[in-house]
Amino acid sequence: MAQTKPLASLDRQSLSAPVRKLIDFFEHLTPNSVNELPALYAQDAYFKDPFNEVNRIEDIRHIFTHMFTQVNNPRFVVHTAFEQGGQVFLGWHFLFEMKRYRQGEVQCCRGCTHVQLNGEGLVQSHRDYWDAAEELYEKLPLLGGLMRWLKKQGAS
Repeated sequence: MAQTKPLASLDRQSLSAPVRKLIDFFEHLTPNSVNELPALYAQDAYFKDPFNEVNRIEDIRHIFTHMFTQVNNPRFVVHTAFEQGGQVFLGWHFLFEMKRYRQGEVQCCRGCTHVQLNGEGLVQSHRDYWDAAEELYEKLPLLGGLMRWLKKQGAS
């Protein structure tokens, strides 16, 4: 089971309305709520994570929708938020259950997001930073053993 420490509640009062709305969107993301993206993201928004790099809201919608086919019960818990001007940093835990391995066991990926808002308060750029090797690959059956071995060899 994923080991996570309890986090203090995020003080949202100091954040702008667009950032509070964005955090709420991520923490309550469902296959249906993905359709709310046009209220949060610019049509030509840029998105990048360890697996994707796209420049259209439709492609971003596909990435979020696809997440629900890859894992069970995905959800984000945003524990940190900083905002300065149109620059936003979010620290989060992504909780999910694998479909074929360790079913029913909650997994946790830790990461952060850098968001740039445009003049209308819409996301113009969204960049996710997380370690796919440690946070995902090490949790998979065969690949996990290899990744842990490689990590140990690199530390020697």
